Amino acid sequence: MFQDLPEPALWEHASALAEPADLDAFWARTLAESRAHDAPPALVPEPTPLTTLDVWDVTFPGFGGDPVRAWYRRPAGVEGPLPVVVQYVGYGGGRGAPTENLLWASAGFAHLQMDTRGQGSGWSRGDTPDPWGTGPQAPGVMTRGIEDPGTYYYRRLLTDAVRAVDAARALPGVDPDRVAVVGGSQGAAMAIAAGALADVAAVVADVPFLCDVARAVGITDSKPYAEVVEYLAVHRGAEERVLRTLSYVDGVGLARRGRAPARFSVALMDVVVPPSTVVAAHRAWGGPKELRVWRYNGHESGGPEQDREAVAFVARELGAAPH
Repeated sequence: MFQDLPEPALWEHASALAEPADLDAFWARTLAESRAHDAPPALVPEPTPLTTLDVWDVTFPGFGGDPVRAWYRRPAGVEGPLPVVVQYVGYGGGRGAPTENLLWASAGFAHLQMDTRGQGSGWSRGDTPDPWGTGPQAPGVMTRGIEDPGTYYYRRLLTDAVRAVDAARALPGVDPDRVAVVGGSQGAAMAIAAGALADVAAVVADVPFLCDVARAVGITDSKPYAEVVEYLAVHRGAEERVLRTLSYVDGVGLARRGRAPARFSVALMDVVVPPSTVVAAHRAWGGPKELRVWRYNGHESGGPEQDREAVAFVARELGAAPH
C-alpha cells in the first residue's frame, strides 16, 4: 500500500530538523583529523575471468586513518583519464566480490566501490572491520556509539565516504575533476554526505536512508530505524542524547550544504525509508536537483530502470557519454 503522508501533503513536507550549531565545525574537525593520516591508495591487481574490465583491490585511509577496502574497476584497454563514479553500499552489505556490480565500469566509467566498515555479512561480503569500541548497542550498527556524536558509528562511516572521494581522485587513469558519488538506501545517505562535504560533480541518492531521522523512527517499524526504537525502549532516559547525535549525521542537514547537481529517487510504497523523509532531503538539497518517483515500488526502488536513468544522469553531468 502507499506509505506515509498522502499526496499532495507528501510533496509539501519539510523536515523539522534543528541542526546543531556546531555542525560545520564538527565535520571540519572530523575530516581534518582523518586527513592528517593521509596516504595514497594502495592498489593490487585482482585476477578475474573478466575480459572487458580490469579490477584492482584497493586500500585507502578512512576515519582516523583506518584502512578501508574497495574495488577499483575500469574498462580494459581504455587509455586516458576517465570520469570516476564512487559507489556506496546499502545497510548490512559490503563491497562483495570483484566480479559483482559491473554496471558503472561496463558503461565506460572508472568505478570505485567502497567497502562498509563493520558490515558486509547481511547480504554481500565485506572485508573492512570497525575497530572502535563504543559501548552498548541494539543488534546492527545503527545504535553503535549513539549517545555521543564523537563515538557514533555513522561519524566514522560518513568520513570513510568522503575519504573515498579523496582516494578516487588519486587513482591512476582518473580525471579528478569529474567525480560522481552514488548509492541506494544507506549508500544514498553516504552519497548525500560526500556530496555535501567533498567537492563532487554529481550525486545520485536512491531512496536515501538516514534522512529526517527523528520523524522516520516514529513512523516505520522496519529496521534499521527500528534499532533506534529498540535501544530507546531499554535506555529510557537517552532520547535527548540520541536525537542530538543523529542530528549530526542527518541527511537533511547535510543536504542543505550540497551544491552539485543531484538526482534523488523515492518509492511511495517503501516501508524501510518513509517517502516523506526522502522528500525532506530532496527539498533541503542546496544545488540543482531532480526527484524520480517510483509510485508502485517499495525499497527496491526502480531496479534496472533506476540504474539506466542514473547512468544517463551521471554521464550528462560529467560530460561523458557511456561506452
